[in-house]
Amino acid sequence: MSAEYRIGHGYDLHRLEPCAPHGSGRPFVLGGVSFEHDRGPVAHSDGDVLMHAVTDAILGAIGAPDIGQLFPDTAPENDGRPSRIFLEEAVRRMHAAGWTIGNMDMTVICERPKLGGRKQEVLANLSHILGVPAADLNLKGKTHERVDAVGEGRAIEAHVVVLLVHKK
Repeated sequence: MSAEYRIGHGYDLHRLEPCAPHGSGRPFVLGGVSFEHDRGPVAHSDGDVLMHAVTDAILGAIGAPDIGQLFPDTAPENDGRPSRIFLEEAVRRMHAAGWTIGNMDMTVICERPKLGGRKQEVLANLSHILGVPAADLNLKGKTHERVDAVGEGRAIEAHVVVLLVHKK
C-alpha cells in the first residue's frame, strides 16, 4: 500500500424485534452503549450495528476480510459476543498494517431510540476503543420518515466512512 490515505465504507442493518421474553430481540446496544428500548436487534452477536459498520469501514480501508469472514455468524463462539471484540481486532489489524484514523463520519438511521442525548457517550466510548480524539469522530442520527422497515421501527441501519492516514 503506497498511498498516504485510504478510505473505507462500512454498512450494517439489523431487524428489530421485541426483547425477550416477548421476542427474539437482544438488548439494544449502539456504539457499545446500552439504551433502554422495548425492541432490540436480532443478531448472532450483540447486534451493535454501529460497531459492526465501524469495524467493516476500517477493515475495508486496509483491504482486510470483512466482519462476516473474520467472525462468522455460524461460529458458536460469536453467539452474543460483544461487538467491541470485533472492533478491537479491526483496530489491531489497522495499526499492524501501518495506518491510523484521520477522521470518521457515522450515520445511524432509526426511528427510536433518539440518539441526541447520548451522542457524546457513544463518541467517548468509540474514541477510547479507536484510540483517537472524539473530535475526529462525527455521529449523526437520522430517521427514515416512517418509510420501509427502518421507518416503521422494525430495523436499524448504520453507515460509516473512515479516512485512514499512513503512519510516518
